[in-house]
Amino acid sequence: MFNYAALALLPVALGYVTPLSSRAGCTAPVDGLVGYAAGVTGGGSGSGTTVTSCSELTSAIEGGGVITIDGILSDCGIFKVPSDTTIIGVGADSGLTGGGFILKKVSNVILRNLKLHNPPESDDLIALNLATKVWIDHLDLSTDGLTGSKDFYDGLLDITHASDDVTVSWTKFHDHWKGSLVGHSDNNAAEDTGYLKVTYHHNHFSNVNSRLPSIRFGTGHIYSSCFEDCPTSGINSRMGAQVLVEQSSFVNVGLAITTNLDSDEPGNAVSTDNLFENSPTDITQEGSLTPPYDYVLDDASCICDYVKAQAGTGIVN
Repeated sequence: MFNYAALALLPVALGYVTPLSSRAGCTAPVDGLVGYAAGVTGGGSGSGTTVTSCSELTSAIEGGGVITIDGILSDCGIFKVPSDTTIIGVGADSGLTGGGFILKKVSNVILRNLKLHNPPESDDLIALNLATKVWIDHLDLSTDGLTGSKDFYDGLLDITHASDDVTVSWTKFHDHWKGSLVGHSDNNAAEDTGYLKVTYHHNHFSNVNSRLPSIRFGTGHIYSSCFEDCPTSGINSRMGAQVLVEQSSFVNVGLAITTNLDSDEPGNAVSTDNLFENSPTDITQEGSLTPPYDYVLDDASCICDYVKAQAGTGIVN
């Protein structure tokens, strides 16, 4: 079982931290917490509880701590995750289908190595609402694809209502209409302004229609990620959001980076050393984001091969 407190410090201990710079090729470590969620420890380092059924997960999640899911649990519904909790899957094929997680008014949560497919109708697979200090790592998030109504399911990962200090890393988003929404409404400035700070790094987005992510009011740092075959839009900065996109690859993405789409006011974005293939951009306002942490950038030229091999489940345990 992982020692999550030690894991949060792993990049420093191993000398991996690189201050705002890159290395040749794709060599960033796949096992360590970087970004706005730094310091998250989740349920701690104990062995915790292993569950193999919906009823066992229902009982275990009430107490928080470390919870290990062994196998795919079907049609469990939505679980409310408490503070100071880690939920992690066994191997490459553990998680939920027909279920999901909501993190509401909680802090210090880790979701890791989980395969989540098809939430209940109209729900998100993962929803953060007034949640802070959350690490989402090595997940596989999907539905049945770009078929049927785009509103039958909601988002794969939605981060709303002044949630803050979140890192989303090494995760595969695929086969869905609406990927990841940060900030739910143009009318929520009073609650969201100053919050919604999110890091997305080393993720793979494939066959997702839009919102990769879409960010209102908040601060988004997206780096060393791969975007492929996403027909409508990729990264959407809206309502004054500050977004920095670095060393990522976009292939067949409609409006790979945009600051002037679907909202009353534009956002801000900076694009640095990205690769665009059949993937136009529409950056109407330049941003000014300097992330307040150290991180390792991987080259856009090799990032798709790297995250296809190292993101998702079955890698970190």
